[in-house]
Amino acid sequence: MSTLNILIVEGNIRKDSEFFIKAAGASASDNLKNLILKIQPSSNIEIVNPGHEDETTHALKNINNYNGIVFTGGAMRINDMTDEIKKHITFASNCFSQNKKILAICWGLQVCSTAAGGKVNPGKNGANIGIASNITINTDGVDHFIYKDKKNNFTTPAFNFDEVSDLPKNSILLSSSKINKVMGVSFRANNSEIIGLQYHPDYEYWQMINLIAGRKERLFKNKNFINEEDYENHISYIESKSELLNFNDRTCEVRNWLNYIK
Repeated sequence: MSTLNILIVEGNIRKDSEFFIKAAGASASDNLKNLILKIQPSSNIEIVNPGHEDETTHALKNINNYNGIVFTGGAMRINDMTDEIKKHITFASNCFSQNKKILAICWGLQVCSTAAGGKVNPGKNGANIGIASNITINTDGVDHFIYKDKKNNFTTPAFNFDEVSDLPKNSILLSSSKINKVMGVSFRANNSEIIGLQYHPDYEYWQMINLIAGRKERLFKNKNFINEEDYENHISYIESKSELLNFNDRTCEVRNWLNYIK
C-alpha cells in the first residue's frame, strides 16, 4: 500500500474546536485524519492551524513533502474577515503557488475560493443544517474523478450558512442542489488543483445531530427553525437518512481523492 504524506489544515479556532470535540468527538482536523487513516492506514498526516505562524512557516518550508493538502470545515464565516480568517486565506494563497493537489471541504472550499478570487456570501436559498438533500452531479461531474462510483443524486451530511456566490475564474461546476448551486467544483489557482465540496463526506449524521443540538439556541434565534416541532421533525429526517447511508457511499469523494494523489 502506498504511503501518502498529507497536510490537514484545521478550519476552527481553539474555542470552536473545543465545541467540535465535545459534540462530534473530535476536532475537524482529527475527524478528517481518522477518516483518512481508515481508508489509507499507512498515511503520514500532519495538521496545521493557519492562526499559528510557527506551524504555517514549518508547513510551507516542507510543502514539497506532501502529496496533498486538505482544508477542513469550520465554524467561521468569511465575510466577518477577522485577522484569523485573513490568515486562513493567506495560507491558502501560499499553498496555491506550490503546485499542490488540494481537497477543500465546506469552510475549506469557501477559504480556497476566496483566495482564488471568488466570493462567498450568505446562502440565498437558506442553509444546510446537518444535511444536504438531493445533490445532483452534472455532466462535468459525472466525468470527474472525484465522483467515480458516486450516485448521480445523493443526500449527505452538511452544515453551512454561507455559499460560494461567485466562483474563481475557469472553475468547473460539478454538482448542485436547490440550496446551494455550488456543491462540488474544480478549479486551478496558480500552480495548484483544487477540488471543493460544500458538504461533509468526513462526518456522520450522528455527529451532525450533536452539532445541531449544541447550536440549538442560535438556530432558533436565527429562525432556522420555527418551533420545537419543526426542530424535532428535522432531526427525525436526518435520523431516517442515517439508516440509508453506508460508509463507502458517504466517503466516496475522499477515497477518490486519495487514490488520485498517489
